[in-house]
Amino acid sequence: MWIPTLALMIPIIALILGIAVAMLALYLNYRKRKEMFALYHQERMAAIDKGVELPPLPDTLLTDDGKPVSPYNPRQHLLKGLAWLFVGLGLGAGLWSTFGHDWALFSLILIGAGLAHLIYYLVEGRKHAQAIEQQELAPVARS
Repeated sequence: MWIPTLALMIPIIALILGIAVAMLALYLNYRKRKEMFALYHQERMAAIDKGVELPPLPDTLLTDDGKPVSPYNPRQHLLKGLAWLFVGLGLGAGLWSTFGHDWALFSLILIGAGLAHLIYYLVEGRKHAQAIEQQELAPVARS
């Protein structure tokens, strides 16, 4: 008598607890960021009141994870394109051997995403990567 009821309730309770943990994590992250912004604001207002030069805001203040913002790297499109392409090819081969031709067609979505990244890299990203490398090497060549 208890087993069918318990079998029905365990997934429901797990789903509710999963959603509750996710919402708690979002709320705690929001509260932490709100307090951090308030502390930086108080620090800046105190510096203005005392006539002290304002310290610069840290780069990590506006990011979600507290890590500094990395500069744009166009070679990421090459990496993403290769990853999507090979995941799509692997999934297609696995689905073809397991379920047949019809299911393997779903891997074309991943292959298309990979090819889109690769085409973008070949058309635009390579130029940006070479320009960035030239900018990085220019100060080294001058010294």
